[in-house]
Order: sequence, then structure tokens, then C-alpha cells
Amino acid sequence: MLETATAIGHMPVAACELLKFRTSAGEPAIPETVVDLGLRGSPNFELLQLTRPDFILTSPYYVQYQRRLEAIAPVVNMTFYVPGEAPLPKALAAVTDLSAAIGDPNSAARALDRFDTGMASAKAGLAAFSDRPFCVVNLGDARHLRAFGNDSMFGSVLERLGLRNSWIGGTRFSFLAPVPIERLIEFPDANLVVVGEVPPQARHGLSRSVLWKALPQIADRRTYHLPEVNAFGGLPAAMRFARLLANTLNSGPTELA
Repeated sequence: MLETATAIGHMPVAACELLKFRTSAGEPAIPETVVDLGLRGSPNFELLQLTRPDFILTSPYYVQYQRRLEAIAPVVNMTFYVPGEAPLPKALAAVTDLSAAIGDPNSAARALDRFDTGMASAKAGLAAFSDRPFCVVNLGDARHLRAFGNDSMFGSVLERLGLRNSWIGGTRFSFLAPVPIERLIEFPDANLVVVGEVPPQARHGLSRSVLWKALPQIADRRTYHLPEVNAFGGLPAAMRFARLLANTLNSGPTELA
């Protein structure tokens, strides 16, 4: 919801976990003037009240605080991530719904135009890579990864770009990386896309891993490393992922270890 607000040009007066957001999302830039309300699991309600918000934007993550939040200001609650459902259409709808809720419907049209233009540019840049499927992952350590299915933002954007996602299973919506790295053997023809920081310990472990070096994606130099992208973001995250994917693939494969 933070990203959705910025997408339509309405910067919130306050948000939770801005330090984490700035390091893990990459963009959009959130000014220092935006008040940090602390942890998402225990936001500072007194500080929130002092900001005198017109609306409070939440997700189902905050359903336990619904009544307390409604006592401060009207609450706009939208769902993006549901197991088995593509989130990109929900993110697009959220842009329209939020712009209507705040009385600025024209902002949605501008945001959606920018999105369409960005997606068209990325799709053109990726046309040469449409012959192979993709496997998009985060690396947790040298033995585990988190794979993103079609019910993730990354998988949903791949579909929008006309690309195939190798990972047909669902995404586990947690901060864990529960998939053994040897599962990549099941997708020998896929381009491997690693999103976000690879922990130093993981790099060290991969550099010594016979299994990692033997994976077709590694041995055939079909591995690409993208900077941080908010895996559970809105429209800005979708646009950032598409742009970085096109730029990175056209720049060539990446050595991770």
C-alpha cells in the first residue's frame, strides 16, 4: 500500500519499517520527512495519531488492529498476495481503487500509463530471451532458496512480459527460504534469475559447492543477478523488476561464486 500511494503521487505522512524498506525495496525513494512508525508487528499508534492522517492504508496483516486504527482515521484495506492467485492484477486494481478513495482519479490513469509504457519497453528488451523459461529465486544460504511461482509478483510480471515461469508450484509467503537448492536440477533449460543480496556465507558456500557448479544454469552460464526488489511490493516493485530483468539479461550472465 505504501508503494501504491507513491505510484499515484501521494506520499504518505508516515509508514512502518522505513529503514528496512529503503534497503530491501530499492525504490521508490521515501523522503526522510515521512515518519517511521516502527515495526510492522507493533506500530507506534500514538505517533500515528500525532501525524493526523486522512486515511490509513493497511493490508490483512493488520486485521487485529482494525478497530484501533479506525479510531484514528478511516482505514483502506486491500489484499495483494493470496496463495494461488496472481498479484499483479490486484496491484493494478489497487491503483485505481486508491486514487478513487482519495478523490484523485486522474492519478490512476497517469500511473497506469507509466506502467504500460514501462512494461512494453521491458518486453521488447526481453524478446530475445523468450525461448527459455525462467526460474526466479532468492538465495537464503548455500543450500536453500525461495522460489517464486505465478502467485508472486515476480511470476506475475513474467507472465505479463510473455515469459514462462519454470516454477509451477506456489510461492511460500514467508521470510524463509525452504526449497533445497538441488530442486534447480528439475529445470535444466531455465535461465536462473537470483534477486537481491546473496549473503556472504552463501557466496562462500556456493564457491565450494560441487552441486552448485554442476547445475546446468551455472555450468552453461545462464545465471543472472538482480539488485534488491521488493518481492511483496506493488506497482513500483513490478516495474522495477521488469526493468532490471531486461537490463541485466542484456548485460550478460553473472558469476555468483
